[in-house]
Formats: sequence, C-alpha cells, structure tokens
Amino acid sequence: MPSLSVRIDLDGGKRIGPGKIALLKAVDETGSISAAGRSLGMSYRRAWRLIEELNGCFRTPLVAAQTGGKSGGGAGLTALGKSVIAHYIAIDHKAHKAAARHLKALRATMRDR
Repeated sequence: MPSLSVRIDLDGGKRIGPGKIALLKAVDETGSISAAGRSLGMSYRRAWRLIEELNGCFRTPLVAAQTGGKSGGGAGLTALGKSVIAHYIAIDHKAHKAAARHLKALRATMRDR
C-alpha cells in the first residue's frame, strides 16, 4: 500500500523526519533522553547521538539536558524544539493532504496481496 513519509533535508547533509520527531516528542513526554530512547526501542547512546545531531543543526539547542545530582538529571525541549516539532507536523499534514488523491490512485492500480 503506497504511503508518504516526510523527511526534510537540512544544511550539512543532515535530515529530520518521523524518527527524530518521535524522539523529540518522547523527550518532551518523559523528561529524559535515555527514557525517550528506551520508549522508542533505541539505545541510550543512539538517542544521545541523535539529540546532539539535532542540537547541532540549529542556532540554539532543541533539547536542554541537565546533569545528574541529588535530584537526578533530566532533559526537556526548548521553545525552539517545540517550534520545530510544530513546523514538521504542519508540513507533514499538508504533504499528506496534497498527496492523498494520488496515493489513492496508485493504490487502485496495485495488485491484491
């Protein structure tokens, strides 16, 4: 079944797509990069690398991390992080709306499986 996946090419060969957006959303929900990674089935190291990559693509970080201590560490989205998610979601919705009839036409021409 045909589907559409939106990936946005950023400067320097970097990209942002559904996976990185899911990670940002999970950081916002869990308050932790490691917990966000676990919730998406990825390693702590992978989650941190993706966050570092995302933070390096923009003028200011998307995720602000706090080191551990008595009350433990944590992480949260910055205002820019929330804005990037909102812009991505808007682009994704508009792309799906624009492609819907074309995807339906492609679907009609496919063999049944």
